Amino acid sequence: MRLSRSLAPLSLALALVLSLPYNALPHARVAAGASPSPGRFGASCRTTVHGSQMVAYCHNPYVDIDRVRLHIECARWWDIDSDSAPADAWPAMTVRLTGRCWKEIRSVWISHQKAR
Repeated sequence: MRLSRSLAPLSLALALVLSLPYNALPHARVAAGASPSPGRFGASCRTTVHGSQMVAYCHNPYVDIDRVRLHIECARWWDIDSDSAPADAWPAMTVRLTGRCWKEIRSVWISHQKAR
């Protein structure tokens, strides 16, 4: 009999908790006005330089369109540096960018812009 007396308050408490309406139960708190985390953006690009020729492949694995441009700085002072026309890399798309200098290439980089 002692066992049933000690279980009575416990079973009463359990019955009360289970009979509470759903809105009375505690919920996880969310900060009001909190902005969502920024989405991922930007195509991953790999470049290859062979002498004065340059090729870049940019693959966009994300949902937003990435407008990529190729920028080439030539090694010689008299050689003209160049920037390619922008190319839109749509989701799950690979874009090929090419360029060249008359002689050697000093540096190459890709710029990214979110297309609207």
